[in-house]
Amino acid sequence: MLNPQIANDVIAYGISLGADFAEVFVEKHNSTNISVLSSKVHEIKSGIDFGIGIRLIYGTKVLYGYTNRTDKDELLRITRALAAQDKRDPVATSAALSFMKNVDHHKVLHGLAQDDISMDQKIQYLLRIDAAARKDSDKISQVTCGVLQRLQDIEIFNSEGLHITDTRNYTRLMANAVATDGNEQSTGYEAPGALSGWEMVDTINPTELGEVVSKQALIKLTAGDCPAGKMPVVIDNGFGGVIFHEACGHLLETTSVQKKASVFWDKMQEDIAHSAVSAVDDGTMENLWGSINIDDEGMPTQKTQLIKDGKLTSFLVDKVGSMKTGFERTGSGRRQSYKYAPASRMRNTYIEAGEHSLDDILATIDNGIYCKKMGGGSVKPGTGEFNFSAQESYLIKNGKIDRPLKGATLIGTGPEVLRKISMVGNNLELAAGMCGSVSGAIPTSVGQAALKVDEILVGGKA
Repeated sequence: MLNPQIANDVIAYGISLGADFAEVFVEKHNSTNISVLSSKVHEIKSGIDFGIGIRLIYGTKVLYGYTNRTDKDELLRITRALAAQDKRDPVATSAALSFMKNVDHHKVLHGLAQDDISMDQKIQYLLRIDAAARKDSDKISQVTCGVLQRLQDIEIFNSEGLHITDTRNYTRLMANAVATDGNEQSTGYEAPGALSGWEMVDTINPTELGEVVSKQALIKLTAGDCPAGKMPVVIDNGFGGVIFHEACGHLLETTSVQKKASVFWDKMQEDIAHSAVSAVDDGTMENLWGSINIDDEGMPTQKTQLIKDGKLTSFLVDKVGSMKTGFERTGSGRRQSYKYAPASRMRNTYIEAGEHSLDDILATIDNGIYCKKMGGGSVKPGTGEFNFSAQESYLIKNGKIDRPLKGATLIGTGPEVLRKISMVGNNLELAAGMCGSVSGAIPTSVGQAALKVDEILVGGKA
């Protein structure tokens, strides 16, 4: 996408102005978004964005700028403007660029580039979700569904001689149902996604997806108030992993570790969780939503064991994080687009499966809460203090699922909960999400098997 000679000249110019490291990140981004609201096509949007980001590193200080132009004069102007903040005599040299062929581990059949799925096919698929969500109850008052497809081409050059390219195809569905009964209103929501083309959608039955979100909304409509207080809680698989992602995963990124802002910054090789807990962040999983071939610094991604049998074994490390902490890079440097400098970020993060069935776990609890699906929440950076609502939850009575509840909120801290996870199930599942942080919003997966937290504060009304 960018003439290598121009990239080489820009990098050499940055190094001549005293930078220890110079990088050029080129990105072209195509996207199409179709949405259906109330059984009609609501919106069809498509767009193209292109830009180039330039990063200079002086010591461990990062200077970053970007433009939408490819001409050499503009790129040199930005480099000069960045270097003016820290200009000094040259101390480093740049290596000759050498193109490295990237291995694509995530094959795509029907991405935006192939353009072989008609708009009408996509719309008909969404209308089937809409119809399925409405068919069983007149209490479903509104259904919204949509599909986002994205094609991202990137090209990276740096002063260490790296020249590499990658192509990423993303597809994500969204289905939302609203149930209404008098003044009561509740919602159901699912949003599966993959690093894939339209073939991901072919694996999801639209009728079943519509029925799932409709059922979620209707169950909550008749649910009773959730009891409050400290009690054992079972958090089921899939999106239940959002608590680990938000309240623990971010604390393991060198973005916070390097500033000693994480409670885990000095805990390497120490026990930070119950021995039942092992967790990984894996960017290599085939066609998974948070997977990548290379990170946004050009390093092949990898599977990183974060916690093993309760012991902290690794952080998520990007280039600058490595320079500041001394830990090896893990292929975790990621960014939303050319508008952001990369930072250490998660990919597909999950607590590994244990040996227990869900029924085994439930059977150990006389009185507690079963959170079948987690919703959104908030987390305090650094400490991992969190507050998450359950999208679908039930009372556990004498080892069995009893009745549906509404208004369940889990309150605690990530480090505290890690030590209170005493049982992990065998039904591992991952779910797609978008993660926002210092380098923008990126696709990540969260996941876990069902797990038991021996005690956690539950916010409710009863």
